[in-house]
Amino acid sequence: MSTLLNIFIFIPLIGFLLSLLIPKKSELVISRIAFFTVGIHLISFFVFLFYWISNDHVTLDLRDIVLLKTSNYEFFIDFCFDKITAVYFFVGASLTFMVTIYSKAYMHREVGYKRFFNTILFFYLGYNITIFAGNLETLFIGWEILGITSFLLIAFYRNRYLPVKNAIKVFSIYRIGDVGLILAMWASHHLWHENITFLKLTNNELVHEHLVNHSFVGVFISLMILISAAAKSAQLPFSSWLPRAMEGPTPSSAIFYGSLSVHLGVFILLRTFPFWENQISVRVIIGVLGLTTAIISSLIARVQSSVKSQIAYGSISQIGIIFVEVAAGFENLALIHFAGNAFLRTYQLLVSPSIVSYLIREQFYNYKPRLHTFEDRWPKKIEYSIYLLSIKEWNLDKLMSFILWKPLKTTGKKFNFLTMNQVIYLLVPTYAMGLFCLYHDDILSPTIRHYLPIVFSLIGLIMVIKSFSERRSAFLSWVLIIMNHFWIALAISFNEHFQLSDAHLYLSGIVVSGIVGFIALMRLRKLEGKIDLNQFYGHVYEHPKIAFIFLIACLGLTGFPITPTFIGEDLIFSHIHEDQFLLAFITSVAFIIDGIALVRMYARLFLGPHQKTYHDTPYKSS
Repeated sequence: MSTLLNIFIFIPLIGFLLSLLIPKKSELVISRIAFFTVGIHLISFFVFLFYWISNDHVTLDLRDIVLLKTSNYEFFIDFCFDKITAVYFFVGASLTFMVTIYSKAYMHREVGYKRFFNTILFFYLGYNITIFAGNLETLFIGWEILGITSFLLIAFYRNRYLPVKNAIKVFSIYRIGDVGLILAMWASHHLWHENITFLKLTNNELVHEHLVNHSFVGVFISLMILISAAAKSAQLPFSSWLPRAMEGPTPSSAIFYGSLSVHLGVFILLRTFPFWENQISVRVIIGVLGLTTAIISSLIARVQSSVKSQIAYGSISQIGIIFVEVAAGFENLALIHFAGNAFLRTYQLLVSPSIVSYLIREQFYNYKPRLHTFEDRWPKKIEYSIYLLSIKEWNLDKLMSFILWKPLKTTGKKFNFLTMNQVIYLLVPTYAMGLFCLYHDDILSPTIRHYLPIVFSLIGLIMVIKSFSERRSAFLSWVLIIMNHFWIALAISFNEHFQLSDAHLYLSGIVVSGIVGFIALMRLRKLEGKIDLNQFYGHVYEHPKIAFIFLIACLGLTGFPITPTFIGEDLIFSHIHEDQFLLAFITSVAFIIDGIALVRMYARLFLGPHQKTYHDTPYKSS
């Protein structure tokens, strides 16, 4: 029975690949491929569900493909099916099926009709990989697909500045969640000394045996999972991204940010619950976080003037309550609550365009002001203060800007002295000296050898921070990102057992993607004359093929699962020792900024208002 799980991954994969081959003018064929893909998927689920229940509905686990195996490391794809997967599958397939029917007419004659359905099917593939994942590594594949499809759908109206800006913001939050998962996998490798599956986590004796002497590591893993869940489900302090994500088309907002993607934070908490259920401090943190989010987002929702924003904050509030239910151990209640909230928010978002017109007409002819609210019982100073804070969304957007954007920009500007010549003549010889030290480490004292990985990883972090803040040269920004990966590989190479073949596996995808991206930039400069990062140029309008190739190159550099670098990133962290928290932190921060810098570069070069030849292009501040 377990072998049948592959079917639920292959059906959306085949549908997505078929949709890529259809000409963009064939709207009927494109919509029918999406319709039949999700429809067949849903029917096959009901058949499998009946068969599974009739066979005692035991938890299924399929260890499918071993991608890499060494003496002390194994990366394999694992699929799992239980009642959690069944509920998420039913909700996901049902809502995606309804939204594809709705989108057929809603997106009619839209310029990006084919692009929309391609992205929806790619999202559906990532969603299924996530909910069927039997270990963190497999889940991370789907997690990455969901991140890039979110960016593409929010920036669907790519000739406008605001959707592109908000897409970058949302992707930035998702990157924080990505690195939370990476660090959780890193600590898990050292705790279990293997690629642990979710099925093994249900073994209470095994979990207790490993946590009894490693309680700190257990708390660290749980908190990293919580950070990933909070970022994906828009819990505090990440709540401000969800309303900004509503810039995309209404159907994508419905299934992404009303129902499916936004509830995956709950999914990963339910999946890992057997691991942290006996960690009372973690359960308290999750419960308090969910309750605080529910209260604050409810207050914000009550003062929103946009119907989509009201629905978004209402959904955040309900997910906060689901977090409380998961922390309390009410798994079945959380699953029922998830299904109800997902169906309700999808319905509300799909009918929101019509509801607005109905309400305007009703208020115009039959307006009746609300005489009393429960806030009227509060002291006026408290009432007015909470009202103003809610109007400002409790300054959550400013908080994220203060924590994430401003420090990066301020720090990056301090390295404005770096030019392409200085990078070549200063850093390349320094890297050569690092390689010399690596192959002649016997001449180094133990103290120097201990600190060299941290020094090299810091140099890589400086490279990527400078790349993020770079405005003058797209080529310099691209080269700095590539060099960051080389510095990280050099830093980790000083640790034990990180062989040359492992470094080659990690850097192979970086080199190929780097060359492809550099060629795309050269071609763009030849056609446009000048390319910098001072503004949004919208070059995808004239050069869609170059834009697509450059996007693939960017994904390769971010560690997206299309090159061996995806496995290499996990391999990198598996070779960071459990006592090297500083090295793990620096490396993870470098990966966060790496992804943000690449998406920002792609957005500035190819998205935004289309460049006109008879007047200047508007700058960001415009």
